[in-house]
Amino acid sequence: MKALNRWHIALAGVCMQLALGAVYAWSVFRGPLAKQFGWSISEVTLTFTISIFVLGIAAFLRGLWLNRKGPRIVAVTGGTLYGLGVFLASFSANKLWWLYLSYGLIGGIGLGFAYIVPVAVLVKWFPDRRGLITGVAVGGFGAGALITAPLATRLIQSVGVLNTFAYLGTAFLIVTVVAGFFMRNPPNGWRPEGWRSTPSQTSQRAGHDYTLSEALKTWQCYALWLLLFLNTCAGISIISQEAPIFQELTGVTAVAAAGMVGLVSIGNAVGRVFWAWASDLMTRRATFVVMFVVQAFLFWLLPNSQAALSMTIVTFVVLMCYGGGFGTMPAFAADYFGSRNVGPIYGLMLTAWGAASAFGPLLIAHMREVDGSYGGALHIIAGVMAASVLVPIFISPPKLGALRSNNLPGTASLAPGR
Repeated sequence: MKALNRWHIALAGVCMQLALGAVYAWSVFRGPLAKQFGWSISEVTLTFTISIFVLGIAAFLRGLWLNRKGPRIVAVTGGTLYGLGVFLASFSANKLWWLYLSYGLIGGIGLGFAYIVPVAVLVKWFPDRRGLITGVAVGGFGAGALITAPLATRLIQSVGVLNTFAYLGTAFLIVTVVAGFFMRNPPNGWRPEGWRSTPSQTSQRAGHDYTLSEALKTWQCYALWLLLFLNTCAGISIISQEAPIFQELTGVTAVAAAGMVGLVSIGNAVGRVFWAWASDLMTRRATFVVMFVVQAFLFWLLPNSQAALSMTIVTFVVLMCYGGGFGTMPAFAADYFGSRNVGPIYGLMLTAWGAASAFGPLLIAHMREVDGSYGGALHIIAGVMAASVLVPIFISPPKLGALRSNNLPGTASLAPGR
């Protein structure tokens, strides 16, 4: 296969992620749904929580399926379920359980199936740009709200919130299924013509392609899971409440808040590419240290950012760090455990995304209802980010000798240098 074709696959992956990333525009639906059907903030927020929680579980399961059936069938199945779930949400009139089932459960399963595919495919096609390409692979996901938030707001105003689900679901179905047909793995042993890994890259990468069971025997697997959980928990709490936070703290209108949601979502997308690229230069560990320090400072400032411009800038940078976790972690996992089985291994790590979605959004929504403001929750998150700096400082690559010493089945035949 010609080298140019890997960029076609990358483009298809970005298009797929743009459609999937529309889930990050959920906050623009929260107000209209609560107002029309009398549901509480927490009840509506739970839809988003279910969707992301299920995404993490489904990503792990489909990471296993990906190795057996190949990326195309997994991507097409995921795109179909995602588009169908959003479309079926249009039948949720006065039925909160149906919203949970359609957008939350069915849509979340589709998200998990489809999300893992571009990541697992492109890390194999781009061993020469592992950090950058994983950032690009998920960058579209972060930018999805940029298109969806203002579009959905205008559709809600013109045709109503339920019809908006129908229109968007149809569009998502078409985009994700078409993009899914482009997903394919490179031939075994493929590498870019003339490329050889540098000594610096070699020192940071596994000399053995770990299987999922082997990775689970290392403490580094759980440390990476914790890194992703902590980083995701902070950012997703903001994403789930963006529009109401902007309205409460700055006094802007719903339309203006939706525009701000679209603008700051660019940070999510930019951060996935920027921090992933930076991690190729300053190591994955250092990247997470910097992101946690930046977030600790900014979350402490957020309650005092009452001007629309300053709120937009601060939130933009926060979402850059949030997106940076997803842009950097696939390369981190491939570095530590090899690229061959990165689908199931990183898929398992994405359960951290689901776990964070069950904690962060509900925490901030609950504290808003109890305290009457978002300030307390934002300061708690700042403290958690400050403490989280210790995790990337102490993490180190797994050692093949330690794996052998655990007497794992088949480790006698392991050999470095893959």
